[in-house]
Order: sequence, then C-alpha cells, then structure tokens
Amino acid sequence: MNYREESLKKHAEWRGKIEVIPRVEVDTREKLSLAYTPGVAEPCLAIQRDPEKSFTLTRRWNTVPVITDGTAILGLGDIGPEAGMPVMEGKCALFKAFGNVDAIPLCIRSKDTDEIVRTIELLAGSFGGINLEDISAPRCFEIERRLKEDLDIPVFHDDQHGTAVVVSAALLNAARLVGKEIAALSVVINGAGAAGISIAKFLLRLGVKEIVLCDRAGILTDTTAMSDAQREMAKITNPRRINGSLADAMRGADVFIGVSGPNCVTKDMVRSMAEGAIVFACANPVPEISREDAIGAGAAVVGTGSSEKPNQINNVLVFPGLFRGALDVRASDINYEMMIAASRAIASCVKEEELTADYILPYAYDPKAHAAVAQAVAEAARKTGVARV
Repeated sequence: MNYREESLKKHAEWRGKIEVIPRVEVDTREKLSLAYTPGVAEPCLAIQRDPEKSFTLTRRWNTVPVITDGTAILGLGDIGPEAGMPVMEGKCALFKAFGNVDAIPLCIRSKDTDEIVRTIELLAGSFGGINLEDISAPRCFEIERRLKEDLDIPVFHDDQHGTAVVVSAALLNAARLVGKEIAALSVVINGAGAAGISIAKFLLRLGVKEIVLCDRAGILTDTTAMSDAQREMAKITNPRRINGSLADAMRGADVFIGVSGPNCVTKDMVRSMAEGAIVFACANPVPEISREDAIGAGAAVVGTGSSEKPNQINNVLVFPGLFRGALDVRASDINYEMMIAASRAIASCVKEEELTADYILPYAYDPKAHAAVAQAVAEAARKTGVARV
C-alpha cells in the first residue's frame, strides 16, 4: 500500500478523525432542564464556591488538549499550525482509543513563547492536563518549564519525554537480551534537539553513566556553538571528553540512538561498535540507517520508528496510559518517577520467554500495555505525593 496516497484519500473521506458527542440525552423537557437551564445553575454555583469541583462536576477531569504551534510537525518541520492539524487529530484519536482520554487539538498561530504560554495558561481551567506536541527546540524547553511552574495540572511535552520513556523501555529489554547491564552501557545519541536531550537526561536517571550526544557538527563539547540546553548537556555527558564526528563517537559504543535525520549512519559505523550492538534508528520517514543495513553490519538488536518493521519505537505506547494514570489520581504534575515507572511498565509487558531480537516492545495497540502504564503511573504519583485523590 502507498500509505501517503491512501491516507490523503481517507482524510478526505473522514473529514476529521475525532468528533464531540453528548454523554447525556436532551430529548425531553426534564432531561434538558437537568443538563442545561435551569438545573445547570446549581453546579455552576458549586464550582464558583470551590473551583476544584470542576473536576467532579464537568468532564474537565478527563480532558486534555494536544497543543502545537506547527513548528516541528513529524519530520516535516515548520509547516504551520493548520498543517499540523491532521497530526494533532490523530494524536487525539489515539488518546481516546488507548487511554479513554478525551483530547482536543489546539493549533496556536504564534511562535512567540510568551504568547503561547499565556494562551495555554488562560485555557488551563478547562483541562485536567496539558500535552504539548511538535514545538521546535529550544523554545519548547522554556514553554514546558514555565507551564510546569505556573499550572497545578500535569504538563507533558511528548516529543521530549514520551520519546525518552519508550526509547528507555526498548533499551531495558534490548540490554537484557544481549546480556549487558544498563549501568555498563556506552550510549551514543545523534540529534541534540528536544528528543535527544530528553533521552540523555532520562538515561542518566536510569543509571547509564557513559552518554555521548552528537548533532550535525559532531560530538557536543564545551567548545562548540550550541544552545543553552545543549551546553548544559555537554557538561553532564561525554565523561571521557572525546572530540570528533558521529563516526568517532560510535567506535566501540554499545548503543546508538538516532533522533536526527536520514542516512547519516553507515554500515562501517555500525561495524565499529561493540559486540552485541543495539541500534535504534528512529528518524521518520527515513531512518539514520535501514534495519537491513544495520543487521547486515552486525547489530544484534535494531529498532526503528516505522510501523512496517519489527521493534517500532513509538510514543503511542506512552502518552495514553501515562495521562490515564495521571488523570485518575488527579496528579498535579508528571514527574520523572512517574515516567520511569511508565518505562519499566512497558518493558515488563514483554516476558522473558517472549523476548527476541525482533520483539523487544509490546505492540502499540496492545491494551495490556496501556493499562500497565496507567497503573504504574498512578502508583508512582501516589508514592511521590503529587496525587490528589
């Protein structure tokens, strides 16, 4: 199937992937009077007296916006908010299908950080949590940071943390398969944007000690020109202080994680890695190296971002269950402990006897995986004191 052509036909047929439907009937005078005026005045006044009751008297408790400014849509880049709408709608459909979370696409016509933050703050009273999506770096870091400081509901940038959670889950199982300890791994990450930086931070919390982060210019060091976020990462990664290109970084490494661009890794670069090499080439639609070439060059485990290949490393395994768990306990935040719990829950869905080089993650449509994430996240929220029910 030509997915691009068929998808365009289907989108014209569907005219939208989500819709709003009522949860109550309004087909009699009595029902209308209860759902709307005059009866609705009473819950309004109750919420006026105690705004927290908006979580129990409205659908706020289960509603999340999927918010973009259109600047980093998939691998297409800055194509604008309206052009990002099909992705946001798709994300909303996945929220509902896999987490029973009601999600609404919001595409903001601004690239100004202050405007975006203020817009979301003004709308936050309608939602139980905020999902940021496809906002380019480095602006996305400040937007998320400010919203997490200012709001009392969970704020989650999926391109950063959803990617980090699912990549880490894949790495936990891949390392188990090749018989290597997480703390002993030497990891190279290519792509020093939102996803790459978040993955590096997450792996450090998981116990990985040696991480080298690369961008188009090669290995990040204190001497290269970079953003503030990259400069911070240069200080806490690359413990051997090596210099050079991506090829130099990959020599002898146990793991390559690509969140960058197409065809930037060669067979020779994979051959130079350690025995039992793990290659996650996640760039879409064209990976850093094809699965076939990576395996041909000696990689023991290969994951990609493609649904057409084994070991798809996909955020769909993360955000529906993560928000389900956070919303169920009315969490005030999504913290690292909750995200680590999600990562371990995903990994645990592949049993020891099921684990193979072609099966290191549960399938994105596996309901057991989403339920496991929701339960683990809710428990972690309670343990860390951010749960409110």
